[in-house]
Amino acid sequence: MATSPDLSVSARTKYEPVIGLEVHVQLLTVTKIFCSCSTRFGDPPNTNVCPVCLGLPGALPVLNRKAVEYAVLAAMALNCRINETSIFARKNYFYPDLPKGYQISQYDKPLAEYGWIDVPGPKRIGITRLHLEEDAGKSLHEGFPDADQKTAIDLNRSGVPLIEIVSEPEISSPDEAYEYLTRLKEIILYTGVSDCNMEEGSLRCDANVSVRPRGQKEFGTKTEVKNVNSFRFIREALEYEIERQIEVIESGGRITQETRLYNAQEGKTYGMRSKEQAHDYRYFPEPDLLPLVVDEKRRSEIRKLLPELPEARRKRLVADYGITEYDAAVLTASKALADQFEVAAKSATNPKRVANLVQSELAGRLKAKGLSIEQSPISMKGVAQSADLVESGAISSKMLKDLYDLSFERNKDFSVVYEEEGRPQQSRDTSALEKTIDEVIASNPKQVEQYRAGKKTVAVFFVGQVMKASKGQANPQLVNELVAKKLGG
Repeated sequence: MATSPDLSVSARTKYEPVIGLEVHVQLLTVTKIFCSCSTRFGDPPNTNVCPVCLGLPGALPVLNRKAVEYAVLAAMALNCRINETSIFARKNYFYPDLPKGYQISQYDKPLAEYGWIDVPGPKRIGITRLHLEEDAGKSLHEGFPDADQKTAIDLNRSGVPLIEIVSEPEISSPDEAYEYLTRLKEIILYTGVSDCNMEEGSLRCDANVSVRPRGQKEFGTKTEVKNVNSFRFIREALEYEIERQIEVIESGGRITQETRLYNAQEGKTYGMRSKEQAHDYRYFPEPDLLPLVVDEKRRSEIRKLLPELPEARRKRLVADYGITEYDAAVLTASKALADQFEVAAKSATNPKRVANLVQSELAGRLKAKGLSIEQSPISMKGVAQSADLVESGAISSKMLKDLYDLSFERNKDFSVVYEEEGRPQQSRDTSALEKTIDEVIASNPKQVEQYRAGKKTVAVFFVGQVMKASKGQANPQLVNELVAKKLGG
């Protein structure tokens, strides 16, 4: 990030930033919000269009029921109050990729209000509103002849369903903004209403930021930072913009209310257009759509679709499986991973070891390969199997590391590599293995008595002793079979 070398520590601490975020989330519907055109990403330009999303005369919008359900579900997950009646409005402005000359959105009567997200601190950041709206098209400035002289318009996105989530101006630092966005994305992904893919435009964020003397109640003049395509860049853009504003004020200048763009390569924001005069969008109720009514019966039906959300799940995993809060945070980063962990933990002898292996053995290898945990060649089932093998003494920690390395080299799950590498060595000498089992049984008469008295779980003890005696080279499945046979089980 580019920062001013002339800005002193005292100048920085003299001011405090005030940040509010506006997040647009594309809903994961098959069709658009007011017509039956596909929302599929990547199709040839202007192929997913019809008279409704092109704004042709006489074409009437019909509200997508699934989009409403998804929006209500997201609002509930964000602790919002769902308004029984909300109104669609026309937001009027002229732009080439807005074919109707207005965007159907919601204004003074939104779908939901007064929510919140808790971030580390702990701190609760309010959500002013969550409303439904349609997306505009996309202006293209590159990738065709004479691109420096022309702008192409792709209207495939026109009419794609969005929810806009507007935070209260209660965010006090770029790091807090990052945490807010991370938690927001995590919650939305858990609900399944969006894939939140920033590269495809499924999640977009604009940041409003101002600075004021520390302790002052009145807000300073804000700027809006747009065109930021990752949470990391949003944090960097805010850091730069805060320092820029402080430097302007300290040098006797005045902050201009404007929209600014962030250049990630330079780590700087640049003025795009002035917003000295508030834009008059001339909102008025959409005459072609009735008021949207979501009554208590419908809200109750949608509430049943709410999954266990990340924060609640983290607390439960700590309580149910005895893992650390840090491990729980990693394992609940996605719903799919948390689901896989729970299946593995329930089948594993020691769930804590499963969690530890994700941290100690899996995470580092994934980072080195640039893979997410969902892309891991070793499944959570494979992690659970490896945890049990270590727990029983079937393999050593060194052998586990070697097998994990091979799994990543061959892009195969742990169970496959374990069979490929371990079983041929482990099954060479059954007679020698039986001799080892006989010696273990003879050395532990008390456990033999317990087993034959009905305490079948004691077999795990014998298997562990045999595996230790064989230095982890024996085939655990074969050991289990032979131990049961020798004990008369």
